[in-house]
This record gives sequence, structure tokens and C-alpha cells, in this order.
Amino acid sequence: MNTLLQVFPVALRAMVPITLAAVGEVFGEWAGVVNIGLEGILTLSAFLAAVVSWATESPLLGVLAGLLTGALIGLFHGLVSVKLRGNQIISGVGINLLGMGAVGFGAWALWGAKSPMLDRRFWIPEVPGLGVSPFVLLTPALALLTWGLLFHTALGLRVRAVGENPMSADVVGVPVERLRLFAVVYGGALAGLAGAFLSLDWLHTVSATLPAGRGFIALANVVFSKLNPLLALLGGFLFGYFDALGIQLASVAGLSGGVPYQFIRMIPYGATLLVVALAIGRARFPKALGQPYRRE
Repeated sequence: MNTLLQVFPVALRAMVPITLAAVGEVFGEWAGVVNIGLEGILTLSAFLAAVVSWATESPLLGVLAGLLTGALIGLFHGLVSVKLRGNQIISGVGINLLGMGAVGFGAWALWGAKSPMLDRRFWIPEVPGLGVSPFVLLTPALALLTWGLLFHTALGLRVRAVGENPMSADVVGVPVERLRLFAVVYGGALAGLAGAFLSLDWLHTVSATLPAGRGFIALANVVFSKLNPLLALLGGFLFGYFDALGIQLASVAGLSGGVPYQFIRMIPYGATLLVVALAIGRARFPKALGQPYRRE
């Protein structure tokens, strides 16, 4: 029981990258664009955020670099899938491969064979008086903002319209391509923030495998949430809790000696598979999701 309670503060941090990436993907999917390249965005944004923070000694500039990296990758994905009408799945796979290759080479070129541990002056400071990461407070705020934007504004109504029936939206004057591009850039920017959090706030290092599958867990969270940003916040905490639990149990005296470490670290991924298996049949996605729009 003590272990389960001790996990809670770590779970609050572990939920951040999963929730931010999932909320951004929820917004993009409402507009009809799938981006399975979240793992690659997390990897690239974490790396560039660390590089900028290291070069400028300003973690805030590092966070901005991570956000812009995610937004630019989202723009690239949008141009391929919306403007060029390319296959959205292939584009996302390409982003994941690019992230692994570029960051693996970049980290080796800058710091050598070992992944660097960032100095404390490059970290994001905790909120004074609260002792928590500012990202822990920012994440629920962004989830609430995205929910309000989607379901309580005219912009959100148009975004959902271009995902559900882009032809009808086009007929009444809604700019389908521009809204889809905006949605995928917005989603990429949130994933970029998540990547910056990984390197500058939580793990304090960079590597080609830094996200450790959290981008894919975020995709599972999208299914769990049924495209609701507030449910994505809840799902992010649940997945983050299992992630933190696996880390904590691996360090429990006696347990790590009796159970292979790899089996303990499988906990968040096993939980992900179970939740997706239970939720995927109940989730309803926009009719035009993943389909490029061709104006007649």
C-alpha cells in the first residue's frame, strides 16, 4: 500500500507527456487527420529542446524550441497528408523513423557514445511554494482549453465538421484544408511540449529511445478517451500511474531480485493493451478520419 501511495507524485509527472500528446492528437483526429508519428515528435522535440537549453543556458528557450519543433513536424505531416493527399499512416511512420535516426546521430555527434545527463541549470524549475513541475499544472489547463475549444466555440464546430463531412463543410464555405492544417499543427505543438518536458523536466537526458513508447501509449489514450480531451487527461493519469508503478516496483527490495526487471517494466504496456482491447469497440471516430479530401 505504501508503494501504491508513493507512486502518486511520480504518476503526476508520468502523465504529462502521454496526456499532452494524446490531447493534441484528439484535436487533429477531430479534423480528420491521423498522426501516428507522436513517438518521433517526442524524440525530436526532446532532443532539440535539450540542445537549445544547453547552448543558450535558458530552459525556457528550450521549451519554446520543443514546441516549435513539434509544430513544424505537424506542419510537415499536414502538408504531406492534406495538401499532397499522401498516406497519413506512412507519413507518421516516416516521422518515427526520422526521430530515431536523427536523434541517434545528433546525440552521438554532440556528446559522444553516452547519452548526456543535463546539468541542473538546464532544467525547468519547480513552481515556487508548491514543489511541482509547472507542466503538471499546465497539462490539465491545456486539456480543458482544448475541450472548450472543440465543443464550445465556432472554431471547434468547424474543426469537427471537416473531420465528419468535409464535402458538406466545404459547400457552406468552411476552409477544409486550412482547418486540417491548423489542427495537425496544434497537435504537433502539444506533442512538442511533451518532448521538451521529457528532456528538460523529468528525465534530464536525451537519446533516440527517450520516449520509450510513450507516443504509442498516447495513441492508445486517444482510443480510451473516445476523442474527449478531458477523458484523455484521466487516461493520461491512469497510464502514467502504471508507468510510475513499474518504475517503483523495479526498485522495491526483494521484488527486483525475484522477478526479472523486464517483466516489471512491462506493466504500463500490458495495461495499455488491456485498456485498448476493452475500449476500442466503443470508440466512435469521425467518418472522414484518415481520408484526404478532394474537392469536386
